[in-house]
Amino acid sequence: MVTNEIYQQQEQKLKEQICEIGRLLFARGMVASNDGNISCRTPDGNLLVTPTGVSKGSMTPDMMLKVDLEGNVLEGTWKKTSELPMHLRAYEVRPDIQAVVHAHPPTATGFACAGEPLDDYVATEAVYALGCVPIAPYATPSTPQVPDSITPLLAEYDAMMLEFHGVLTVGADLMAAYYLMESVEQYAKICLTVRQLAPGRTMPREKIEEFLEIRRQANVPGRHPGFRKLPRYPAGYWYFDQK
Repeated sequence: MVTNEIYQQQEQKLKEQICEIGRLLFARGMVASNDGNISCRTPDGNLLVTPTGVSKGSMTPDMMLKVDLEGNVLEGTWKKTSELPMHLRAYEVRPDIQAVVHAHPPTATGFACAGEPLDDYVATEAVYALGCVPIAPYATPSTPQVPDSITPLLAEYDAMMLEFHGVLTVGADLMAAYYLMESVEQYAKICLTVRQLAPGRTMPREKIEEFLEIRRQANVPGRHPGFRKLPRYPAGYWYFDQK
């Protein structure tokens, strides 16, 4: 039987890990000021989430909030993030995931603002870890539009960019979700460099499929979209489609 004391010890370790990931995001320039948010499931079926209004580089475990799957605060005195509904939707749609990370890595966010998904297939590591990274249509921050915009993508993707906003990653644990965020930003940097040095250059299709087969045989966890080209979006398309 798992006792309350064991639950508390496990939760404390998760809180400490969230703080460490916050420091990594800040140190690598993927968040500034009080940008970004991090969450994870707890052993008792609830969630731990970072508070709003605090730098992710200076968080302490006592700042974490514990909420239920409806977003009600169970423990903690800090104000919950307005992006919490986005996290809740991810856990609702993907019962297999244990953690969610949202940040604003500058190169990947630049691609999101430009309406350019990451699907150039120019690096073996990106093909293996990510496949392609789509863009969720623009949604006004802190509104129900945000969770609605990511819902169609969650079934197939563990990483997605948010148009004019940032990047969202999910994973089997906190570090998996964080590492995916690092991979998205690295992939974006490589794509940008290749577009400058050799526009249009990409891996041959047969080599991509060969590498993806190696990945399938290795039973790598997580969702992987395989090889596909994604649509480009003109600025304002989502806004005008809703009028």
